[in-house]
Amino acid sequence: MENWFKYKIKFLGSFLIVFVLFGMIKPESNSSAAAWGFTGHKRINRVAIFTLPPEMFAFYKEHIEYLTEHAVDPDKRRYAVKGEAECHFIDIDHYAIGGANPFEVVPRNWYKAVEKFSEDTLHAYGIVPWHIQVMKLRLQKAFEAKNVDLILKYSADIGHYIGDAHVPLHTTENYNGQMTGQKGIHGLWESRLVEINMEDYDYFVGKGQYIAKPLDFTWDAVQMSNNALDSVLRFEKELTAEFPSDKKYSYEQRGNTTIQTYSYEFSQAYHKRLNGMVERRMKKAIIAVGSFWYTAWVDAGQPDLSKLQNIPPSPELLKELAELDELYSKGIQQGRDCDH
Repeated sequence: MENWFKYKIKFLGSFLIVFVLFGMIKPESNSSAAAWGFTGHKRINRVAIFTLPPEMFAFYKEHIEYLTEHAVDPDKRRYAVKGEAECHFIDIDHYAIGGANPFEVVPRNWYKAVEKFSEDTLHAYGIVPWHIQVMKLRLQKAFEAKNVDLILKYSADIGHYIGDAHVPLHTTENYNGQMTGQKGIHGLWESRLVEINMEDYDYFVGKGQYIAKPLDFTWDAVQMSNNALDSVLRFEKELTAEFPSDKKYSYEQRGNTTIQTYSYEFSQAYHKRLNGMVERRMKKAIIAVGSFWYTAWVDAGQPDLSKLQNIPPSPELLKELAELDELYSKGIQQGRDCDH
């Protein structure tokens, strides 16, 4: 079982310093098929708590284990709910017809995009920028209702989708390198590199900020992710050409299973060539998650969260999560499988 990460916090003026003490991590099954991997998503949600203002921090800190563990629930729902997968990505390059800039072709507004391309088309090629807006509104309504279950559920969920929007390979039809002879690059970039290197990352990301235009903020994040895509693919291809073919992969023990994975040497050479990209995208995701939580709370009228402390998740929510785990354990994924 994975040991939870522990944080020691000190406040110095307006700076939040986070000291991260890590335990040994046992990778979870199917983690390479999830954006950022299960480990990365959990890290993003956990650190995002420390970007919050005092009015929110105590409540979120009380539920740090829930928000960490359930950062991966949306990926589990891909094994339970048809239509979930499309909420995790947008194949923006599908709209780059004739070399056009797809970010100029696709309207940011959902209704205008539906009018131009049809709802079926948008769902077919991913809706993550718009789904984040839905999740933000749900979280805002949960704050307004002072519903602890829904605040926790939607906080964990929106953190996952925001994390996905910060991954370059979640913005392309070539999401696993299957179009360029690079099959497996999805898990390499967002899982393997993170698992090996995240203990060395700098998590000083500052305080969450109010987002005046959440839709534009989200689309800007997607565009930044997509701007990095060329380097993600090109550097791996260049390194493969330079690397001894018998050194690219290795075998590792995961539980009772021996799996083939990218070798430590190849992974680190790729990570070095990316020159901090993975860490930068993860840090952007962390501050974005904290900022969305904060924005939803402000837009809900800044309810007093101290009155919601010491209220655990309800038996109904825990039952729902247990049922999700059961469906996930069956391993029948609905929709896109990024790892294959």
